[in-house]
Amino acid sequence: MRQIIALGGGGFSMEPENPLLDLYILNQSRKPNPKICYVPTATGDSDICIKWFYDFFEKQKCQPSHLSLFKPPTRDLEGFVLEKDIIYVGGGNTKNLLALWKEWGLDKIMRKAWEQGIVLAGISAGSICWFEEGVTDSYGDKLEPLKCLGFLKGSNCPHYDGETDRRPSYHELLASNKIKPGLAADDGVAIHYIEEEISKIVTSRPNAKAYKVHYDKAVEEIELDTEYLGFF
Repeated sequence: MRQIIALGGGGFSMEPENPLLDLYILNQSRKPNPKICYVPTATGDSDICIKWFYDFFEKQKCQPSHLSLFKPPTRDLEGFVLEKDIIYVGGGNTKNLLALWKEWGLDKIMRKAWEQGIVLAGISAGSICWFEEGVTDSYGDKLEPLKCLGFLKGSNCPHYDGETDRRPSYHELLASNKIKPGLAADDGVAIHYIEEEISKIVTSRPNAKAYKVHYDKAVEEIELDTEYLGFF
């Protein structure tokens, strides 16, 4: 079963006091002590982000590790990745993430992981990367479209309510036909795909939402059903 969990925002790096999304991700492996690997490429292997990852996951029933492309743990990256149960990709610069993954062949390894049933998850850049296209600030001065890996169809816009420019920029790109129709996710929302279809949308915040967004004479948003994890 192929799974991708795309977070619009949240998790250990944005909501360290709120474990709901990270616990949800851990539970999707269906293993009592899953091997979870953090991939911090998009932040250039930020030490603080790696520390935040271990601060949370070392307290859970799992086996945490991280994959650095700046200080690789092994020459056999494929073997390292494919023995994990969950891959958790961090946020940051999506363009740099994709460039480095392609240079190291990690894009192809990630597809193998997905096809073998390893759970793929990620926040922001780690969400955008799985789609055909994403809305990114990788270029620095404004939000722009970016071609991504294409495991999932359409486009993705994270931080939909968390950053002032996200919603209007996504609307503008759709209206000018510069990006494919797709999904937008507020901070705290995780869109869970099984195979290439949405299985469930969960949230760590009671009022956070996800939307299907497209252009048909005007930009249209369709609010999608979300399940607040705090009720359970």
